[in-house]
Amino acid sequence: MKIGTFFVYMIKRVSIQGVKGSFHHIVAKHYFDEHVEIDECLSFDKLVDHLITGQSDVAIMAIENSIAGSIIPNYALIDKNNLHIIGEHYLDIQHNLMALPGQTIADITEVHSHPMALLQCKEFLKKYPTIKLIEDKDTAETAERINKNNLKGIAAIASKTAADIFNLEILAEGIQTIKENETRFVIVKTQNSVLDESEINKASLRFELEHKRGSLASVLNVLSDCRMSLTKIQSLPKIETPWKYAFFVDVTFLKYKNFEKAKSILKIMAQEFKVLGEYKNAKL
Repeated sequence: MKIGTFFVYMIKRVSIQGVKGSFHHIVAKHYFDEHVEIDECLSFDKLVDHLITGQSDVAIMAIENSIAGSIIPNYALIDKNNLHIIGEHYLDIQHNLMALPGQTIADITEVHSHPMALLQCKEFLKKYPTIKLIEDKDTAETAERINKNNLKGIAAIASKTAADIFNLEILAEGIQTIKENETRFVIVKTQNSVLDESEINKASLRFELEHKRGSLASVLNVLSDCRMSLTKIQSLPKIETPWKYAFFVDVTFLKYKNFEKAKSILKIMAQEFKVLGEYKNAKL
């Protein structure tokens, strides 16, 4: 649990992308507790809608993966809908091949899963060239469907939690090609941080710059001078303005007053400056 007990008590419903047993669901259990109500959304767009309309108190969104990199559409969703990042959680992603009990890999004709999961398990799946790979919306939702419809000969790639929930048998564990596979999730809300300043040591920023030499370097120098450690920088094109980009930056710091100083300078230097979130660094 990464946030205050009082805030956890106030949270009753958490929106996740996917169904119970998904990696988003696992993060919800780790970050909050077992008693929060889970709002299952099969798309990030629906997840954001539920948060904005008050159908949930907070939402969990995957934002980057150690193998695949940034999930750029989610940066855009957070920015466009003026959501606030109030926390983060890193999850070790272990992919497992699972099917109805009593089967072996030799019985499997199709493997269904999210495209990212299939990609991350490519080397394992190459060992079975006769098995057809089917892209699906969500890892756990595929496991649920196999259970619900008693689909023999069909396997899913999903978490051990999904196997437990949907009574599937794991045929092979940890089948991802790169064993160190971690995803960063952010916890988002429609309001700003719930933490005291003394607990805040990480922030996510968004800004635009004039298209001139040295503009980005100047911003990075300010962050360095204010004792900010840059942990992430991501550019995103502005669709309505060709060849203009917004920058998304994550910084960590030891003293909140140093961050306040950096904010005051960047508000002057940068265009469309916005703080997307102030929260606690989950890597400490």
